[in-house]
Amino acid sequence: MSRAVAIAHANIALIKYWGKADVAQNMPAVPSLSLTLDGLATHTEVEFDPKLAEDRVVLDDVQVTGLPFDRVKRVLDRLRDQAQTQTKARVTTRNHFPTAAGLASSASGFAALVAATASALGLNLNLAAQSSIARWASASAARSIFGGWVQLRLGEESAEQVAPRAHLDVEMLVAVTRRGPKPIGSTAAMQHTLRTSPYYPAWVDSAPAVFERGKTALLAKDLHGLGRAMEHSTLLMHASMLAADPGVLYLAPPTVALIECVRSLRESGASSSYGDNDVSEII
Repeated sequence: MSRAVAIAHANIALIKYWGKADVAQNMPAVPSLSLTLDGLATHTEVEFDPKLAEDRVVLDDVQVTGLPFDRVKRVLDRLRDQAQTQTKARVTTRNHFPTAAGLASSASGFAALVAATASALGLNLNLAAQSSIARWASASAARSIFGGWVQLRLGEESAEQVAPRAHLDVEMLVAVTRRGPKPIGSTAAMQHTLRTSPYYPAWVDSAPAVFERGKTALLAKDLHGLGRAMEHSTLLMHASMLAADPGVLYLAPPTVALIECVRSLRESGASSSYGDNDVSEII
């Protein structure tokens, strides 16, 4: 039996990814820029066992079936093909943060799956190759192969690190605005937006320029400029989603309150965030 364990971390897209240019190849329609988060981790163990008749996948102590299982199997099959084996695998994975709640659990999950599977099969894949394979399962997973500040450029098969974590001394606050899984998964919501939103073409046309603004600000260590680009990207994305038929609504009331809070701070010239008590009162 061949066994390996990998840990990957979720990333949050600061300059957003939403929509696919090529569904079959799982290529994003827009470039994205993200920060990989130390505090949100997925732990995955992959064990290949000749005694298994079929692959078995367990996520957070629950056996995975249906479409989620098929996505995992596709990753296993791609790497099995490279290793020239048909041996089935036992995959055990655990997210140390809420699953399917908008915190990119699929990104860290598939990044950890690729890393663990490649290692268990004895494949010597560099990070770019791992990122490309992870992208086939989840475009955001391509970024979770790397730490720090990461980009996935338009038309590129793999992500790459733009700057190390220490390039800009910031921390990301995750505010719980609504509990439970999202009302509709990201993949389905993207396709629905593409099909029905009259604002989707405008989003795709606008996104590259916002990406370049955000990346330029990051490299210049311009937190104010990066924040403005992040907000613009986010609102452009949500505008296209809201204009779908029916609209895709991920924004909870506390989210809007937090946006207004940040704008007030910016207009006042403040460079620091509210204290813990103030944030608690908002959400």
